[in-house]
Amino acid sequence: MGRVKQKSRSILWPLHVLVVASLIGPALFFAYSAWANHRRIEQQAEERIERALDVLQEHTLKAFQTIERTIAETNEILRDLPPEDIRAGEERLQRRLRQTQDHLPQIEAIWVFDRSGRPLVSSTVFPVPRNLDNSDRDYFRAQAEQDAGTFIGRTITAKIGGIQFFVVSQRRPSPDGAFDGIIAISVRPEHFRDFYARMSQGIADSFGLIRADGEFLARYPSRGTETMRLNAQSTFVQAIRDAPEGGQFTALSQIDGIERRIGYRKVPGFPVYAQVGIETAAIWRELRSAMAGLLAFGVPTTLVLFGLSLYALAQTKSFHAEIERRQNAEAALKQAQRLEALGHLTGGVAHDFNNLLMVVKGSVDRLRRFPADERQKRSLDAIENAALRGAGLTRQLLSFSRKQTHEPAVVNLPRYLSGLQDMLRSSLRGDIAVEVRVPDETWNVKVDPSELELAILNIAVNARDAMPNGGSLRIEARNVSLSGADPLDIGGSFVALSLSDTGSGIPADLLPHVFEPFFTTKEVGKGTGLGLSQVYGFARQSGGTAVATSEPGHGTTITLYLPPTMKPATEDADRAVPAPRPDGQGHILLVEDNADIAEVTRSNLEELGYRVTQAADPRSALDVLGSGARFDLVFSDIVMPGDSNGVDLARTIRDRYPGLPILLTTGYSSMAQTAMDEGFPILRKPYDAADLDDSIRRSLSARSLAGNV
Repeated sequence: MGRVKQKSRSILWPLHVLVVASLIGPALFFAYSAWANHRRIEQQAEERIERALDVLQEHTLKAFQTIERTIAETNEILRDLPPEDIRAGEERLQRRLRQTQDHLPQIEAIWVFDRSGRPLVSSTVFPVPRNLDNSDRDYFRAQAEQDAGTFIGRTITAKIGGIQFFVVSQRRPSPDGAFDGIIAISVRPEHFRDFYARMSQGIADSFGLIRADGEFLARYPSRGTETMRLNAQSTFVQAIRDAPEGGQFTALSQIDGIERRIGYRKVPGFPVYAQVGIETAAIWRELRSAMAGLLAFGVPTTLVLFGLSLYALAQTKSFHAEIERRQNAEAALKQAQRLEALGHLTGGVAHDFNNLLMVVKGSVDRLRRFPADERQKRSLDAIENAALRGAGLTRQLLSFSRKQTHEPAVVNLPRYLSGLQDMLRSSLRGDIAVEVRVPDETWNVKVDPSELELAILNIAVNARDAMPNGGSLRIEARNVSLSGADPLDIGGSFVALSLSDTGSGIPADLLPHVFEPFFTTKEVGKGTGLGLSQVYGFARQSGGTAVATSEPGHGTTITLYLPPTMKPATEDADRAVPAPRPDGQGHILLVEDNADIAEVTRSNLEELGYRVTQAADPRSALDVLGSGARFDLVFSDIVMPGDSNGVDLARTIRDRYPGLPILLTTGYSSMAQTAMDEGFPILRKPYDAADLDDSIRRSLSARSLAGNV
């Protein structure tokens, strides 16, 4: 029933997501559209600012270049004239300067001052007042102290007439290079403001001509006759320190308190900046206008989509009861079909994965034979550890699919489990007690000892995770007889090996899935979901089965039903695998269709000292053997292309060349167990050089040299 509810939730889940998405999706789309439109409008504003700066910079540059030419022309008119001659010819010179001024609308007046700051001649006043003293003006002081080049003074109020203007000054040249007065050009800010007013239509709302110290020489919109000056902490003054040639920033204006996006650019050759600003409020108004149309269409559409989603959810829920009934009726059949399909799938994946691991592990072995620094050794260790972990996962997959090659031996459970206690205690925490209750009269079992050990360890690790606050793990064994009608679907005599914990237990709706591969109740990254699938596959391949019983809050019991045997137990002494020695002798026929694996294996064999001939398939191998070449051993993969596999090749060689040893290898094959049952030795993939060396030496030692072909 829990399984049916879970599947029903999986059916309804997309519809719930659709209902939520019908609101969240348009909201996210609107938010993105608002961001994209705002960014687009900002970019357009910045582009308008840059275009306006191009025009302002060019206009200002031409204006100041004209002023410089006027100063140069005035110097030419007054060349080498001493002050007394200028005063004597003031009327003539005044008319000449007036003619120059009349052709230049940006110039208010042309003045010539002597070295004491008193006027000599003016384009607008005749005669000039002899008692006027302008030595206190900044444009005069700057030139008197040193040659300041073209100096642009602050905005001032005229002592005669009371008008506002700023002055551009240069020194008058003298034959001896001494200070001989200045030429000063008065410039009315209105010339620039009028141009700015014409520029403002549809482009920007603020224009200015500003000195580097923050004082405006001209600004639109203006503030009457009031001098406009930014303090040293203003964003503009700080900006030109960081980027003196130009840039853009957003700031609250110190002049009128309006926030603007402002661009500035230095006028080449002059200590002034052209400045353009657009109100950020205008940018937001444009954004609201752009989004209004989207909202007018989007809100009704969103409401319609939301209503349709709710309707679809309601209609789907009306079929919920019928779906549950049908799923319950088909649950048992689907469970069996799923496990069978998963078995085929995992077996096929494991075959390809083992081939990849074979190449990785073999390559690591080859690289270890070359000198390497510590960093390279650590990298090789990491690669090898990853390959070993991959091999472990593949082994568990193969156990579930019942395609793992087993090497059964007779095991006496009382002795075997007694020796396993220390390993279990080291794998569990100190707050978990391990108790073994296996009577001496328990029957022996014929299983693969390494697979049995892995199965017990997998169950123990699951028990440990289910007891975060400690507990106990009890291992029991008993002889049982099952009838064919038993729910376990097996009949006969078995040894029931049970492992029980005192953990949190498994919910009833999850219990049927615990033996499925990749099924886990642990958090992401805390388990692979392959542990209990290996347990199930091991028990089934051994001729028995595995069952799980649990009561939430009272622990879980996993029971393995293993076939007994009356044969005496096989005493397996621990045998360390010797390190590969490069002293192998003989000629080996390598039969492998995978080019990468063949290359790695050939290299390992040659490193071990063997001479190698390679064949890509059984037919080619038989052709090579039939050519009369002498070989000491045939090393062949089981899975081969075509209609003949490695086991078929081994059978043919055994018939035709009885004295020739044969060593088979595979990572997965339905024929592997058949090959072992027929007496052919199997080397499991992925293997390393030590495994390869050991298997070959054992195969060669099984026959005499006289049996070589």
